[in-house]
Amino acid sequence: MKRYTLAIISLFLFISLEAQDVVIPLYKGKAPGSENWGYKESEKVSTSGSKVIYNVSDPTLTLFLPEKSVANGTAIVVCPGGGFHFLAIEKEGYNVAKWLNEKGITVFVLKYRLVESFTDDPVKEYREKYSKGDLFRKSVEQIIMMDVEDGKAAVAYVRANADKYGIAPNRIGIMGFSAGGTVTAGVAQTYDEKSRPDFAAPIYPYVGGFGNPAVPTDAPPIFIAGTSDDPYTFYKQWTALYEKWTDAKKPAELHIYKNGGHGFGVNKKGLPTDGWIDRFYEWYLGLTL
Repeated sequence: MKRYTLAIISLFLFISLEAQDVVIPLYKGKAPGSENWGYKESEKVSTSGSKVIYNVSDPTLTLFLPEKSVANGTAIVVCPGGGFHFLAIEKEGYNVAKWLNEKGITVFVLKYRLVESFTDDPVKEYREKYSKGDLFRKSVEQIIMMDVEDGKAAVAYVRANADKYGIAPNRIGIMGFSAGGTVTAGVAQTYDEKSRPDFAAPIYPYVGGFGNPAVPTDAPPIFIAGTSDDPYTFYKQWTALYEKWTDAKKPAELHIYKNGGHGFGVNKKGLPTDGWIDRFYEWYLGLTL
């Protein structure tokens, strides 16, 4: 009877461990280049009702495991957006991870380094800075390359620990939204052997802040999506990135929807943008990895 009871307790402990978030520090000690940053990570619910994270100085990965019955050995590092001032962690992180988990994909949501917020309303701070142009550019010009390094470190970590998580080391991708799309596009062009993603999906990204590197000779397939009514008018950057890839004879797919604005994530709006992630999944299934 005691043995049976212990078995039941062990089972419940296992289920508990499987269900809770596993948060993995991205670096041993402080992140390179920001060793003196001391601000504390915080979260809040935005006016839209979605959780956001701000004041990230110690990058982490949050693990989302698919059910073992559907796990397929693919992993994706997901990078939420937020103008480098906050992370839309729920809308462009956790909700995306849950969708991908249902398809059998293991997800690591990346919290990359952010510009320090001095109030408890990072979204308002971001908007005020962005409206002033130069002030915003100065605040993010140094951090963008740090965030690209965080993205590369994330891919390298997943590959180095592929066996631990039941992942195929040649099926590790990266996906990012807006500023997270900047991270994704930067990783896809500046990786090394350990941090090369096997596919990349920058979604309504700002493509800049990390120079204009040439397309690598072994560049991964890339999937880009956004809208032509994006208020940030990044669509010219998306077409340029697509042409850059195709001119180099590398696989690329581009979806620019008529409307849907910016920051739609996996939210349903009753618009064609609702299906972008289905198109991504179809594209992913067609890859030869």
